[in-house]
Amino acid sequence: MTETIAKKEELSFIGKFLVLKGAVRELWLIFATKIMTILAYSVVNSTLVLWLSSDLGYGDKSAGFVVAAWSTALTIFTVMVGSLVDAVGIRKSLLTGFGLATAARLVMAVAAVKWIALPFGLFPLALGEALQTPVMVAAVKRFTTTKQRSIAFSVYYAMMNIGFAVAGWTFDNVRRGLGEYGHYNVPLLGLHISTYQTIILLGALFTLPNLVLTYFALRGGVEATDEGVVIKPETPKYPDKSFLEAFLLACRDALKDWFRIFSSLWTQPTFYRFLAFFGLVVFVKLILYQMYYTFPKYAIRELGAGAPFGQLFGTLNAVIVVILAPVIGALTQRFTAYKVVVIGTFITALSVFLMVVPPAHYQFLAGGPFGHAIAWWLNLAGPVQPLYVAIVLFTFIYSIGESFYSPRLYEYPAAIAPKGQEGSYLALSMLPYFVAKFFVGSMSGFLLEAFCPETGPRNSQMIWIIVGGMALIAPVGLVVFRRYIQVHEAGRD
Repeated sequence: MTETIAKKEELSFIGKFLVLKGAVRELWLIFATKIMTILAYSVVNSTLVLWLSSDLGYGDKSAGFVVAAWSTALTIFTVMVGSLVDAVGIRKSLLTGFGLATAARLVMAVAAVKWIALPFGLFPLALGEALQTPVMVAAVKRFTTTKQRSIAFSVYYAMMNIGFAVAGWTFDNVRRGLGEYGHYNVPLLGLHISTYQTIILLGALFTLPNLVLTYFALRGGVEATDEGVVIKPETPKYPDKSFLEAFLLACRDALKDWFRIFSSLWTQPTFYRFLAFFGLVVFVKLILYQMYYTFPKYAIRELGAGAPFGQLFGTLNAVIVVILAPVIGALTQRFTAYKVVVIGTFITALSVFLMVVPPAHYQFLAGGPFGHAIAWWLNLAGPVQPLYVAIVLFTFIYSIGESFYSPRLYEYPAAIAPKGQEGSYLALSMLPYFVAKFFVGSMSGFLLEAFCPETGPRNSQMIWIIVGGMALIAPVGLVVFRRYIQVHEAGRD
């Protein structure tokens, strides 16, 4: 009897994955293109501040302001393109996004002149990126049945982290091969580009397969329903308009709808609690942004040129999250999203303080088996600097915390939103990130210049004291103001 029940449970578990067996080919194309999308995005994003300073001549502060403006534009575009799928369709939206991102990265890779690289490269890239991720999320929903949807989004999340893992490895190996400030001669074209431009060029090349696959293999008008697959011609919302005109009209309509919905939400007490929740959570999200925009220069200055810090955070974090997120999700199913987010943000915020400890305190680990394992993994020659140990420990604990709270941030808006307004709550959960991205981009330059300058005395631990202190605002605030913020989640205590 017990054995039979166990077999049924096993079959049920396996069956959850086998529901994708009959999925339309477009879903598998989205999974494949997601890996390449994240791979291209991550290698370029990790290189951004280094490219701005080394190739375009920006100082720490001015590079931070450029990144702040770019990341803010990216977030705004991401919210705005939501209605573009209805206006021009998934296929055209993705083709435009992949094409624009490829062209923008090519400009950044070959033009080391500010007045060309920024207006014709970096900022068009923000729109190209925005035309990918939200459209791909909409595509996963459209290309799955009700039974397939949950596991499809889990696979989609896994593909994203595979992209991050490969990106960290790629970033380090290009820098190791060419040198931190080396150059590459592009065959046949006679171009002599820097290491950072080479990485950006790879980002463009990684995007090309997506363009080819989408153009030749992704059919327009495909939709998976519970009754079967439906294929109907995509009817543009603005049939007499060009793509650019359709995009501008879609943005106009989105603004009207956004203003109407946003105005009505302010009459709901739940919405105030919702905004307070995400306003606090964003403080722990600052850590991730700092790892993109402050950590690269910090690592080069503290560990030396060519240090393989891409794998230290990008690859290790992604691998751990892929393994732990589904396990922790299964073990904490009965807990409210609010409680799991509190636990996760506490773990994540406290992890930063491992970077505050003077590196010399990790010497006993650096000289032992733990340090030898790091040296083998990163292909390091000679004694392992204790700072490598600190970064690995920080990344490991940080990733555990992320595995707790990050998946639940998608669930919470849907759990507390009034029926029929789940989409609005999820979209508006991005609002606090507008401020966060601009703040971190600007802040990174000040932190580096004040505590970890390229030359002169340093007090690098202060960077992480400030970042960790700000991150702690999230869990502490969620606990202190719990009675005022927490909203009942249907189906959970």
